[in-house]
Amino acid sequence: MSHDSILPHGEALRRAVRWLGEQQRHDAAAVEEAARRFDLTPTEEEFLLAHFRSEGPATSTT
Repeated sequence: MSHDSILPHGEALRRAVRWLGEQQRHDAAAVEEAARRFDLTPTEEEFLLAHFRSEGPATSTT
């Protein structure tokens, strides 16, 4: 049993957000790296992508 399997619910996401803040990168590549590093679920990764997309500069999504 790995140590990560006993983390409280949502702890991996919190760690990923902290790591992204330390990296000062919030682009899709950084979110993908955080998802791998912290073993995020696809839903958690999508949450981060949507959050940072809404926080970033306005861009066209056509």
